[in-house]
Amino acid sequence: MAATLLVVAEIADGHLTKLSAEIATFAAGLAAAGGGSAVGLVLDEAPQTGAQELAAYLPRVVSVASSALAGEVWAPHAAAEAHRLINEGVTHVLVGVTNDGRDVAGLLCGVLGWGILANASGASWEGDAIVVEATVLAGKTITRSIVDAPNAIVTVRAGAAEAAELPAPGAVETRAPADAPSVPAAAVLDRVAEAGAEVSLEEAKVVVVGGRGVGGAEGFGLVDELAALLGGVTGASRAAVDAGWIPYARQIGQTGKVVRPSLYLSLGVSGAMQHRAGMQGSQNVIAVNRDPDAPIAEIADLFVIGDLFEVGPALALELRARRGG
Repeated sequence: MAATLLVVAEIADGHLTKLSAEIATFAAGLAAAGGGSAVGLVLDEAPQTGAQELAAYLPRVVSVASSALAGEVWAPHAAAEAHRLINEGVTHVLVGVTNDGRDVAGLLCGVLGWGILANASGASWEGDAIVVEATVLAGKTITRSIVDAPNAIVTVRAGAAEAAELPAPGAVETRAPADAPSVPAAAVLDRVAEAGAEVSLEEAKVVVVGGRGVGGAEGFGLVDELAALLGGVTGASRAAVDAGWIPYARQIGQTGKVVRPSLYLSLGVSGAMQHRAGMQGSQNVIAVNRDPDAPIAEIADLFVIGDLFEVGPALALELRARRGG
């Protein structure tokens, strides 16, 4: 039986995320290779714009407006909508490697008993079973994993596909919300807008990252300054996050965000394997570190051996001069 792949899309500020567009293209290609089909799901308080944007990449999109999201977390409701589509014939569910995506994948795994293939960077078919490729050990090894069953959940990492629009947009089907989720949705008691988060790490074209070498929370002032001058976003290594210098939402790595910017600039980041797992897809990597043997040197396009508190201010001065101020 031909597979039907469901892309559970994510919306940020009313628009489709870059990662969701990439996953839509990934799913469309995989569905075509297996002689199947792909459908998208957009669930939001106001899903109309995001649904139309997703329809540029998939032939069919289900759009669900849910007022419950004003006061409850998203993932249980998204899992309920995905479950409804599974009952209508969906055989595989694809979500992003994000906090919300992981939550949806875990909920569906628990409710359905389906297997999960994580961190996909590629996929193919063996009969009715899906085979996922994932890069591990900071890109040194590629694993191949399979769920020997006609159903599976796949989490897809950034850069698994280059988003490519269809020749003509697909159809958008509007639906009322499904029944209450089988797993209770936690209430949202407060919403706090993080400073400097106008553009998410996953969407940013430039990411400036601080590590243990910045020495403390005050050291991120330089990281923030360079990010602003370059029109980018501030990120951090796990060491900096664990030290409490910067919020967890800024963490890049195996247990944080996965980024694929045009420019990745790191200051005082050693580049341990777990961190590199979250940024190895960056197009251009520049690293500043006093240690000439820092692991990040292995993947850096330009490795500057020096004190970040000397190199960073000099770079900021030059950037300001080029901007005329």
